[in-house]
Amino acid sequence: MTAIEITRPGGPEVLKATLRAVPTLGLRDVLIEVHAAGVNGPDLLQRKGLYDPPAGASDIPGLEISGVVAVVGNEVTRFSAGDKVMALVPGGGYAEYAVSDERTVVHLPAGLSMQEAAAVPETFMTVWVNLFQRGQFKAGDSVLIHGGASGIGTTATMLAKAFGASKVFTTVANEEQQLASQNLGADVAINYNEQDFVDEVMQGTNGQGVDVIVDIIAGDYVSRNFQVAAMNGRIVQIGVIKGAATNVDLFPMLVKRLTHIGSTLRSRTHDDKASILAELEQHVWPHLKNNTIKPLLYKEFPLSDADKAHALMESGQHIGKVVLNVSTKS
Repeated sequence: MTAIEITRPGGPEVLKATLRAVPTLGLRDVLIEVHAAGVNGPDLLQRKGLYDPPAGASDIPGLEISGVVAVVGNEVTRFSAGDKVMALVPGGGYAEYAVSDERTVVHLPAGLSMQEAAAVPETFMTVWVNLFQRGQFKAGDSVLIHGGASGIGTTATMLAKAFGASKVFTTVANEEQQLASQNLGADVAINYNEQDFVDEVMQGTNGQGVDVIVDIIAGDYVSRNFQVAAMNGRIVQIGVIKGAATNVDLFPMLVKRLTHIGSTLRSRTHDDKASILAELEQHVWPHLKNNTIKPLLYKEFPLSDADKAHALMESGQHIGKVVLNVSTKS
């Protein structure tokens, strides 16, 4: 099969097409003929040598896919050859075939294309875990979402709005992203190149701050998040685009009784991931089926142009998800 490998740690140019053996199956595994694969921040970190795959996982990048079941393991009970599915994988998504434990595979929700479905598993699961489970978001909470134009940011905006946020703030890079974020449900989209998000959020909340902050940025945002959080606020760290936080003033964290937590999805057990997917199927899939929530696709690339997809992601100019088209079969 054709796959994209990371030839050495580095920039997008280190991604090269190669021939690999089709993966072998375990007893509870599903072999999927990949039609599309989502491109995510962890893929970029892995390419740079900053995020190794879990033990036993493929070294091929790619964490979320859609496609058609080709073969199932002997103990698989929920899927058969020919089923249209999407899956969260620990690696191996940038390839013509990928293996997933059946617990992290779900049937394609009605109304989604293969490309849209490839933008769901990693992104929606990450947002659900961090905003809803760990961030304890509930209807009536106010939310600040950093990286509002990213796949995570656009998804978090849609879900927060759909589940009753009192006010959604996002940070974005330019006017185009501001408009797109507002169209998705942001009440206030802050251009961080021209506005200070602390000032804007405090003004927009009458000085109270926000209840939940979803942050993929880190760096100097950590201290500023403490400033803008409300009493008993929750800050969920799910990325470190700007790197380590330095000179962090912890006093606001103490005074406001803040909770600052972090998590990753990739290292969780199959049973953990299955539990997350079950909650998504119960609470979010109905929104997908009636089109009140839909993955926002920005651009699609052929598998062979994975380097161009990564370059676009790193530019920060995308709005929503970037997807690789692997197979043209229906």
